[in-house]
Amino acid sequence: MTVPQPGPVAFDVVTMGRVGVDIYPQQVGVGLEDVESFGKYLGGSPTNVAVAAARYGRAAAVITKTGADPFGRFVRRSLEGYGVDPRFVGTSAHLPTPVTFCEIFPPDDFPLYFYRFPTAPDLDIRPEELDLEAIRAARVFWVTVTGLCQEPSRSATLAALRARARSGITVLDLDYRPMFWDSAVEARHWVAEALPHVTVAVGNREECAVAVGPAESPSATARELRRAGVSLAVVKQGPRGVLALDGSGEVEVPPMPVEVVNGLGAGDAFGGALCHGLLAGWPTERVIRFANAAGAHVAGELACAPAMPTQAQVEAKLAEVAGV
Repeated sequence: MTVPQPGPVAFDVVTMGRVGVDIYPQQVGVGLEDVESFGKYLGGSPTNVAVAAARYGRAAAVITKTGADPFGRFVRRSLEGYGVDPRFVGTSAHLPTPVTFCEIFPPDDFPLYFYRFPTAPDLDIRPEELDLEAIRAARVFWVTVTGLCQEPSRSATLAALRARARSGITVLDLDYRPMFWDSAVEARHWVAEALPHVTVAVGNREECAVAVGPAESPSATARELRRAGVSLAVVKQGPRGVLALDGSGEVEVPPMPVEVVNGLGAGDAFGGALCHGLLAGWPTERVIRFANAAGAHVAGELACAPAMPTQAQVEAKLAEVAGV
């Protein structure tokens, strides 16, 4: 018989931040005023990243909060169903679980409508509620810029990063959502506070510009992120592919062909695959190609969390493109 050892559970991936329920229209190409039916899905970027990591067999958990309501129960049940440990999901008795509506106008227009009033439970995470030992023990710890947008989540996010002390793989998703901030200048200030505590930064060109200021090229942006202290900078360029820069040099991979249905979950799929590839110790180019293919897979599906691919599905996508 194996005797359980004391100490924190060592998860492969622990993410922290936004959670909610995505209400997606079943009719594509029409405004919400004309939609007749909707589907209900688990949502929230870092939550989806944890789901994506779990699809690759990684032990994953998410630090977040819901309301004390049916949607909160749905979140916990969904996490368990996807193989994500819900032990760090707290409850805010006075705040409702957020819902998010979207409109779907392929290939590149997906308006989002966040219902997070007066604020969201995931922005009510407090430093004293954190399991810092579990955060230190995780092989990958993933936080987002949204977690820095207001208190007490801001203090909790920075406390977690300081406790983490750049151990293992510590990722900042630059995930800038203007509706959560007073200004891009304010966001840049708090991103600057977080960057010295992380080893990986990932975002699209607009998010990177908020983080470190406008630059003449994606390569220059990646260099600025590296100068800010990260070991790996990943700049997503949409139809131009993805650029990554680490100590071994620069890698740029082309976009994956896909008939886009809903682009909203692609970045989360990219993030979960990025975690998986980094944990596997793959070369940077293989990691980025794999993550790019995972994002393309989900962009071709309607929902986010249910569409997160397995490694076999991503490898099949890569093989399909290589055979064209």
